[in-house]
Amino acid sequence: MTENIKSELRNPLLNSSVETNSSQTSSVTSSTAKEEPLFPIGGRFRGFLPVVIDLETGGFNHHTDALLEVAAVTLRFDENGMLFPHKTYGWHITPFEGSNLEPASLEVNGIDPDLPFRQAIAVDEKKCLDELFVIVRKEMKANNCKRAILVGHNAAFDLNFLNAAVERIKKKRNPFHPFSTFDTVTLAAMAYKQTVLARSVKAAGFSWETDEAHSAVYDTEKTAALFCNILNKWEEHIGTK
Repeated sequence: MTENIKSELRNPLLNSSVETNSSQTSSVTSSTAKEEPLFPIGGRFRGFLPVVIDLETGGFNHHTDALLEVAAVTLRFDENGMLFPHKTYGWHITPFEGSNLEPASLEVNGIDPDLPFRQAIAVDEKKCLDELFVIVRKEMKANNCKRAILVGHNAAFDLNFLNAAVERIKKKRNPFHPFSTFDTVTLAAMAYKQTVLARSVKAAGFSWETDEAHSAVYDTEKTAALFCNILNKWEEHIGTK
């Protein structure tokens, strides 16, 4: 078994379905906190719903390079107005026709698009974004929000690739703000004097497993934990009310 296959099996990025039941073969990947009463987020971020997103790609050019993994973490408020990661969703993506795959990028993220395991569960960009946007709109409605905003580490990179995929498939009604983001690089620099995700996560008191990094699900969950940590500490010590 190759190291790439071991990595895939250790961090299975299962393709998500908006609704799942025993008759469906698609599976939802959920690092799910126990269900809590819903306390809408809408008023906290001026009607924006923060959704943590991480994308793994075949390079740095969002116009030409393949989108390979997408992961999203939705957030909720607890009864004290503290943010916590609610659910995690993830997709393997089939590279779009004619897309570029940079060997150096694949070496960093450890993705082998030709693995049979991966090819068996990968979906095209349209299916991924259809499902992701339904999930996001459902969360927007539940949280009294009018628009979603992407939360990411170096968020402009992820938003550029997301917007490029939306344009490629001619997807209408993108729920995400087209250019604004919440970037945890800036927040971590302010809170912990760190900008690298691994160092920021450790500075916030969380564990970091180097072997797990560059999986979209892993990085998204760590980014979500970091974002919630900084926002909650601000609320505890400064307050927005």
